[in-house]
Amino acid sequence: MGVEIERKFLVTGEGWQADAEPGMSIRQAYLSSGPAASVRVRIVGESAARLTVKSAGAALSRCEFEYDVPVADAAAMLALRQGAVIVKTRYRIAAGEGRAWEIDVFGGVHAGLVIAEIELGAEDEAFARPDWLGAEVTSDPAYSNAALALA
Repeated sequence: MGVEIERKFLVTGEGWQADAEPGMSIRQAYLSSGPAASVRVRIVGESAARLTVKSAGAALSRCEFEYDVPVADAAAMLALRQGAVIVKTRYRIAAGEGRAWEIDVFGGVHAGLVIAEIELGAEDEAFARPDWLGAEVTSDPAYSNAALALA
């Protein structure tokens, strides 16, 4: 079983952009989102797609299962979604010790929202906090992608 340990923050300013790798476009939607788990389909660029099942909640650690799917199948699954398709561009920034910040710049109805996430090996793992990090929203369910899709 996969476990994801992730911290999530709002981003303030544009200081992160100087260190970012080129962005990749993402379209994603939720096929199901309930009290136990969510099922998401995601298309990255034009050539990769994944189906993801995550345990529900805005916890630091959550179960996560990911599977590659054909892009054509993922595109068809988008029509089965609950709520809106989330459109964003993801940028990566090295964070040392094999870690990376993922910066999501949202488009569409969420234009202007920028969120940084970092995956950790343990809930209490220390990490450097760049000066462009704003408020932590890890435990705020309003900033989960599933909630954003339904907003």
